[in-house]
Amino acid sequence: MSDEFYRIQRLPPYVFAEVNAMKAAARARGEDIVDLGMGNPDGAPPRHVIDKLAEVAAKPTAHRYSASKGIPGLRKAQAAYYQRRFGVELDPDREVIVTLGSKEGLANLAQAITAPGDVVLTPNPSYPIHHFGFIIAGASIRSIPAVPGPDFFERLDRAMRYTVPRPKVLVIGYPSNPTAQVVDLDFYRQLVEFARSEGLWLISDLAYAEIYFGDTPTPSVLQVPGAKEVAVEFTSMSKTYSMAGWRMGFAVGNEKLIGALTRVKSYLDYGAFTPIQAAAVAALNGPQDCVEANRQLYKKRRDVLVECFGRAGWDIPVPMASMFAWAPIPEQYRHLGSMEFSKRLLTEAQVAVAPGVGFGEEGEGFVRLALVENEQRLRQAARGVRKMLAAS
Repeated sequence: MSDEFYRIQRLPPYVFAEVNAMKAAARARGEDIVDLGMGNPDGAPPRHVIDKLAEVAAKPTAHRYSASKGIPGLRKAQAAYYQRRFGVELDPDREVIVTLGSKEGLANLAQAITAPGDVVLTPNPSYPIHHFGFIIAGASIRSIPAVPGPDFFERLDRAMRYTVPRPKVLVIGYPSNPTAQVVDLDFYRQLVEFARSEGLWLISDLAYAEIYFGDTPTPSVLQVPGAKEVAVEFTSMSKTYSMAGWRMGFAVGNEKLIGALTRVKSYLDYGAFTPIQAAAVAALNGPQDCVEANRQLYKKRRDVLVECFGRAGWDIPVPMASMFAWAPIPEQYRHLGSMEFSKRLLTEAQVAVAPGVGFGEEGEGFVRLALVENEQRLRQAARGVRKMLAAS
């Protein structure tokens, strides 16, 4: 009997596993590690959201199977959010589905719409599920730039012209994880026009919609007229409301794509626990001051990180959005590569980060730092970095 399973063979070793194992071992030895590796929010959801969870969980009927596509009230709440935030009108029944986090939704959409051998265009570097959701589904990946610079559409056009078979899906995600790159509505206009002219499905990952630091709110691709003909967009409550472990996400947009995802999910799950869905309704429909508070919290942490790491000798570009900083490896350590540098940072500075190569080969030379520790801990991390750099 062969132990070489087809889909497991298609997955490389998990790049972050080695650093995570070293982090766990260091903590077991009693070392105080400042963990900036995983984008795992350290805050709590608003009180009224937790109260709603408890209230609904106390009802005997709340513990039955839920609805795979999400309870109607939650789909309506998400449609209302898109209306007030982006001016986008959605049909809660045909253009909205609740997912178990945006990661699960994207992976199951990949299963629904791609066949073995299909080619999918994904950014490099990018959040791993953008690649591996489709790889698990049997597709092949062709990389496009993550940074929407001057050559973005030139390389996109080249990918369409010279890839056999012709690509069927294009995945994007802004604000970007890991690079914190942002785009404007003009970029989305060009992208929608390109997707429509080339017959591409367009999948947008908008997980960090509400974590922006400038005066201009993050746009949605669905704001572009005609976008719903080709595009679906994923959002998440994980970062916006500090509800990461609740696994609450959404896909909205193109009716055909939402229908395909709905059908596949109907075979795979019965939806999220009903009290969690009811609490998510309370979050979306309730007071939104917590969203602004989270935005300001991450902005302050960003400022502290950039300032104190800079004084320690490590210049970090200022991210304009997301809960991450995308930092080039300091010059004297660049020869090590992101994996070895991350290990050295852990052992010599007691700081855990995510090696850039884990997000694709174009991430080599960088590490990702997550703004998930408080300001005091960020300053502690900077002291460890200063000590390490001084000794090099």
